[in-house]
Amino acid sequence: MARNKFPVEVKTPEGDAWSGEVEMVATRTTTGGIGVLANHAPLMAMLEPTELRLYISGSENPGSAEIVRFAQGEGYLQVVDNSALLLVEDAIEPSELDRADLEARLEDARKAAEDAEEGSEERARHERDIKRLAAFLECTSSS
Repeated sequence: MARNKFPVEVKTPEGDAWSGEVEMVATRTTTGGIGVLANHAPLMAMLEPTELRLYISGSENPGSAEIVRFAQGEGYLQVVDNSALLLVEDAIEPSELDRADLEARLEDARKAAEDAEEGSEERARHERDIKRLAAFLECTSSS
């Protein structure tokens, strides 16, 4: 049984990353994973770094589903009037991610966080980087 579709926009500071109609949006908020279907109740949520999945069609049979994937950075999700808007720091196709580069940057961020003063903004920034880079590495494993 096909699901109803609804419009979705994914925007980054660089501009539009993706726009179209989907059957479902799967992402992660600060309180956990979420799947948004057509006619979802109005919602505003903060997003965590994760793999964003946009189910275009065939989601009733996961093996044949057409899914658009992105490594998603921090941001916000708004669902209103049967449409969804994701404003995120990053939306990168997994095929564009360089695993070796991400691993090196993750190691550097971990070392920098250890060297930063506890409770400082510098340490918090490095910890956000660690979370984002680890999520992006996870995206390279599932592509």
